[in-house]
Amino acid sequence: MNPQLFRPTAEGELRLLLLINAFSNQPYGMQGRTKLAKLDFLLRYPAFLRRALATRGHPYDDLLPESNPLEQRMVRYRYGPWDPSYFALLGSLIGRGLIEVVPYPRGLGYKTTQTGATLAGVVGQTAAWASTAAAVQLLRHNFNQAGSTLKKLVYDVFPEITAARWEEPL
Repeated sequence: MNPQLFRPTAEGELRLLLLINAFSNQPYGMQGRTKLAKLDFLLRYPAFLRRALATRGHPYDDLLPESNPLEQRMVRYRYGPWDPSYFALLGSLIGRGLIEVVPYPRGLGYKTTQTGATLAGVVGQTAAWASTAAAVQLLRHNFNQAGSTLKKLVYDVFPEITAARWEEPL
């Protein structure tokens, strides 16, 4: 695998910061990397988010873009979509004091710090990130479930993802 895939990008950091911030008001924050990866998948691929919302009988929001120009694509991994740079992205956000790790009985969660929450609020109000912030709120409202439940959703609703070979770009 290309080592460049493991490097954090500013876009990736901000996207994860917005996503983690939306779940930070819960006792353990964003619970686990599986949940983070599945929600990030839906955030990065609006066409899949529309399909997931349709399975719930929820019309998708007009703020969702038709497509999303990605700085790098996710790959198929053991439990579905995965970004090889997650460890670097999370490490960078932790190292910058923007998120913190919160242990919970079944693993590790992530919450924004006060500085991270402030930055997420400012970024989410910019024109460049408004549609991402709106999509994050759709995810929070419609898919605030355990990572294993979201993994099952991906397997059930997106057979083309689960049929992909491991490490194949999505």
